Formats: sequence, C-alpha cells, structure tokens
Amino acid sequence: MSHTWDPDRYLAYADERGRPFVDLLARVPAENPRVVVDLGCGPGNLTALLADRWRSASITGVDSSPEMIEAARSLGGVRWEVGDLRDWARPDPLALRAPIDVLVSNATLQWVPEHLELLPGLVDRVAEGGWLALQVPGNFDEPSHTTRAELASQEPYARHVRDVRVPASHSPETYARVLMGLGCEVDAWETTYLHVLTGPDPVFDWVSGTGARPTLQALPDDLRPRFEDEFKALLREAYPADAAGRVLLPFRRIFVVARKPQGVAVR
Repeated sequence: MSHTWDPDRYLAYADERGRPFVDLLARVPAENPRVVVDLGCGPGNLTALLADRWRSASITGVDSSPEMIEAARSLGGVRWEVGDLRDWARPDPLALRAPIDVLVSNATLQWVPEHLELLPGLVDRVAEGGWLALQVPGNFDEPSHTTRAELASQEPYARHVRDVRVPASHSPETYARVLMGLGCEVDAWETTYLHVLTGPDPVFDWVSGTGARPTLQALPDDLRPRFEDEFKALLREAYPADAAGRVLLPFRRIFVVARKPQGVAVR
C-alpha cells in the first residue's frame, strides 16, 4: 500500500533527525570525490551538506517521493531526481552510469524489504576506492514502534492496515558481515541519542512524520481520529513527561561506512 510524505512534518524535528547524518558523514574520509549520490535524500536539507563539503563534486539527490523532491528543488548545487533506490542496485551492463565515489543512504533502507540483497548491487555501483555510507534506525523494539503495531493489529484497525509498509533493519554486525563478504573494509557502529521533546504529545508528532505515517494514512478518515487518540494515550504512558513537560525519546541508530578496495569484483 502506497503512502505520501509531508516534507514540513518531517522537518519539524530537522535538527534531531539530522544528527545521525552528520555523524555518518564525519566518518567518510573521502577527500576529492567526483560523483556523490544520496539515495533517499528526502527534502534535501541534509544532501546540501554534501554539496557544502565537496564543492567540486557532482551531487545527485534521489528520492521516491515527488513531494520530497519538490521541496528539495529550492536548494542549489545538487541535481534532484525522483527515483527508486532499487534501480541503482541493478546491473549496468553497458556501464552507462559513472562509478560513484561516495554513495550515501541515510534513514532509507529500512523502508525496502530484503534490503540486504541490494548491498551487492550498491557496492557494484561504487568506484574502486570509493565509499558506501548508510544509516538506519535500530529502535523498532521501542514503544514508539511496538505500541503502534499492537494497536494496529486490533480491530477495527487491522483490516485497513494489514498491507501497510513497516520499516525494519538489521544489527550492525549483520551489515558488517555482508559488506566484508563483498570485499569491503567496514566500519560499523551504533549510537543511541536521547532527544528531549516538548509540547503536547511530542512522541506522536515525531512518529507520525515517519514510521507511523503509512499506518495513519491507510486508515479511513472516520476511523483515524480514534486510532490517533488511543495511540497518543499509549505513547504518553510509555514516555511520561517530567514536571517541566519534557519527554525523553531514546533514538538508536545503526551506522556503516564501507570502502571498496581496488580490484574488487562484486558480481
């Protein structure tokens, strides 16, 4: 079941959502890449950091959401493209596309089922000596996700949301083993950020812009408010505010930076 993204809602927590991208980029030591691609660029605010760092590179931002790309087009220095990242993992037998010196995928692969199977194709697109850098959430066991899943499994909601997209990821060890098996030098780690949120139902505001959005969009208009009210109540219980109205949200992320050595044949 398809859904659409809202750039404004996604950017409501732009600083918090951007920190993992900055930390990922800091571990990519490429000096003068010629071709840089951001797969899953969203509204482009983070892709612009690539253009700031590598000013002489050709930068391309790719996202499957026309809404996100439309929001990104106001940012200069980057070529924007609506596209499916799975197409970038497919063989290019005629070598029509230039090898990519730095290939970034930030908070995107979790939306692609069986994305481990895409890694060989993505590494194949990277130039020898180039870099693949990815970051995915690793917080799917947190109440921010489990309460949504439990509530959505109940009627009258289940019949409407059983086919919605649900994000999923793997451990850093799993990504590292796959990429090392492809001949890459791998740096993998995880970080749990602790975000301080404020306002009425801030955790609901956070998840409704990302992981919970497909579920919310799949519900009929007359049923969605009821689901939202129940979901908010569960989240308030799981993430109680302190006396000052502050809510702490653990935000675990998984990072991998892989370098493709010279002379590596992936396929």
